[in-house]
Amino acid sequence: MKQWYETLFENYGQQYDRESFAQGTVGECDFIEQEIGFNKSIRILDIGCGTGRHSIELSKRGYNVKGIDLSDSQLTRAKKKAEKQGLKIDFSKYDARNLPFENEFDLVIMLCEGAFPLMETDEMNYEILKNATKSLRKRGKLVFTTLNGLFPLYHSVEEFCASNREPGNATYRSNTFDLMTFRDHNITEVEDDSGNKKKLECNERYYVPSEITWLLKTLGYTKIEIFGAKLGAFSRNDKLTTEDFEMLVVAEK
Repeated sequence: MKQWYETLFENYGQQYDRESFAQGTVGECDFIEQEIGFNKSIRILDIGCGTGRHSIELSKRGYNVKGIDLSDSQLTRAKKKAEKQGLKIDFSKYDARNLPFENEFDLVIMLCEGAFPLMETDEMNYEILKNATKSLRKRGKLVFTTLNGLFPLYHSVEEFCASNREPGNATYRSNTFDLMTFRDHNITEVEDDSGNKKKLECNERYYVPSEITWLLKTLGYTKIEIFGAKLGAFSRNDKLTTEDFEMLVVAEK
């Protein structure tokens, strides 16, 4: 049986690119460039690349990027977009819980909940972090965003999603946040690229900073920094607060 995140991303490429949370690509890539010191010789792996927006933007800037995703339709969209812009990017289908790469990349990115933290168990989410780490070379860097567990303790997730929604975007309702598991359960309604409406029962894992720090320490990271993730404007100056819906994590081996 397909999981909600597999069904969600079927035939949802064009519509995905119109979602409000997908509009910060350029600013987010500016931050990534700074983190790697504008070094064009490195190899980058984009896990959960979706329609390839970060892979394409980085490739346009001269970086060597490989994009991977679980969704065929998202990858098809990514390939078409890259082709249209005359870019040669290796977009491939992989499950982030089981990757074949070992010590191959200098930077791994997982942005906008790319794979992590959508899995149905904590163990599966951990497998994604483990596989991302295995893919990195010595002294490699992992940059990812994830849902900030401090936010739902002070705010309504449903109200936040509604306030950031543009007409035609996905809607999230009947949110219930479970304090024992730090999972938000909701009904997500989206319209796919053919105009079909889907109603999905979703649940996503929110993490508190201390959990992320501990998970990454067990994987051997020696430097772990966590910031607030502002859409399209990632910055080391943004201290994580209870107002941030997402956190930005930068970890070095």
